[in-house]
Amino acid sequence: MQEQARGEVLGSAVVGERGQVVIPADVRKMFGVKPGDRLIVVAYPGKKIGLIPATNFNKFLNQTT
Repeated sequence: MQEQARGEVLGSAVVGERGQVVIPADVRKMFGVKPGDRLIVVAYPGKKIGLIPATNFNKFLNQTT
């Protein structure tokens, strides 16, 4: 049986006037996000937003809950 993933607060970000968000440096380092990387934006019930590196998106789609 697969263990249920639990969320964790890793920092905060501010949305700029142009809608841009800066991901905190320690989070970028933790997940290996580099300038120019493409991130997939996903929406969860309850107005939650998630970012998934495009290179990991197929793995995310194949996970079972």
